[in-house]
Amino acid sequence: MDTHYIEEGLVKIEVPDFEKVSAKAPVFYNPVMELNRDISVVVLNQYRKTLDHDVVIFDAFGGTGIRGARYSKEIDGVEKVLVGDVNPLAIEIAKKNMDLNEISNVEVEKNDANVLLQSNKGLFDIIDIDPFGTPSMFTQSTAINIRPGGLICISATDTSALCGTYHDPCLRKYGAQPLKTEYCHENGIRILLAFIARNLAVNQKYMHVLFSHSTEHYMRIYATIKRGGKKTNESLNNIGFIAHCPNCLHRDTFHGFVPKMPTECPDCGEKYLFAGPLWLGNISDKEFIKNMIETTDELKLNKKEELLKLFNQCYEEAEGPITFYDIHKICKTLKISSPKINDVIDEIRNRGYFISRTHFKLTGMRTDMPLDELKEVIVKIKEEKLGVDV
Repeated sequence: MDTHYIEEGLVKIEVPDFEKVSAKAPVFYNPVMELNRDISVVVLNQYRKTLDHDVVIFDAFGGTGIRGARYSKEIDGVEKVLVGDVNPLAIEIAKKNMDLNEISNVEVEKNDANVLLQSNKGLFDIIDIDPFGTPSMFTQSTAINIRPGGLICISATDTSALCGTYHDPCLRKYGAQPLKTEYCHENGIRILLAFIARNLAVNQKYMHVLFSHSTEHYMRIYATIKRGGKKTNESLNNIGFIAHCPNCLHRDTFHGFVPKMPTECPDCGEKYLFAGPLWLGNISDKEFIKNMIETTDELKLNKKEELLKLFNQCYEEAEGPITFYDIHKICKTLKISSPKINDVIDEIRNRGYFISRTHFKLTGMRTDMPLDELKEVIVKIKEEKLGVDV
C-alpha cells in the first residue's frame, strides 16, 4: 500500500494514497475536514479551561488517528485519548502514527463505537462522534456514557436528509420532518439538536449548546451535558416546530411536541409547510465563541483565517432570532432584482432592529424586523437606486 505524509497542527501522520475521498478508501482520511479538526481543537481547549482536572477523550471513528493525535498534542491537560475504529488497517496505521509523533497517552482499539462507549461507561469527559453519514445510531450510547459536565462533539454528513432533499431518511433516522427552504441547513442543525436532546432526556440529562455550524458537506455541534430531572424537563421546552409559507416567506415557531398550529399563513392564506420537531433554543453560546476567538490566537492552526471568519460570523448572529431571510428569495417574491445586501443591512440597523449576516448562507440576513417592513425596505432601496417606482 502506497502512503504519503501530511502535517496538521502539531502532528505529522502517514496516510494511504487515494484518488477520491470516500468510505471505500482503505483507511478514511478527509483533508477537507482539517477545518473541522482545527475548530475541534479550539473548542476542546476552551472547554478544558473551565475544568479543574485532566480529561479523558473518546474519538469514536479514528481512521488514520489524526484527530486523536491532535487532541493529545494540542490540548492541555489530556490524561488519555481512546481512539476506536472497526477497520483493522486503520488501527494499524493509527498506532504507527502515534509512534511517529511519540505519543504515549493515546490507546487505539479495534471495536464498534457503541461497544467501546458501553464498555467504558462513565469514563469519558469528551466524546467525539464524527462518522461518515449519520450519527443517529451512536447518539443514545453517547447520551448514556458521557459524564455529567462532559462535552459531546457530534457531526452529521447526511445533510441531504437533514435539509429535506430526502424526506424519508430524516424521518427514519431523526424522527423529524425536514423542510427544504432557504434556511434548511439551520433547520438541519436544529433537527439534529432536538434528536440529541430527546436521547439525553431518556437518561435525565440535558445540554447547553456551546457552538454549532454548517460547513462544506457536514453539520457539527458541541454541547456540555448536565444531569437532573427537573432541568431536563425544562430543556425539552426548547423543542417545537417551524411553520413556513412558501408563497410570502412568512414563518412562525411553535413550542411543544404536539402544539396547536394553524394550517394556513396568516399573511397570505397559503398552506403552511412544517418542519420538526426541532430545537428552538440557542444553537451557540456567544460568550463561548468570544473566548474561542481569543484562544485561537494561542494555537498553531493551518486554517486559522477561515476559522476566525467562521467564529466571527457565528458570534454576530449568536443571539439573533430563529431562522433568517435570503434577500434573493424575498426579491423573487417581489419580482424585482436584488439591491446590494449591505445597503439593506444598513437601513435595518438604522431602524433599530437586530441584524447580522449568517454563516449558513452568503445572501442571508438574520433580523427581527417584521417581514412586511423588510420587504418595504428592499423596495425603497431599489427605488432610490433606480430613481423610479418598482
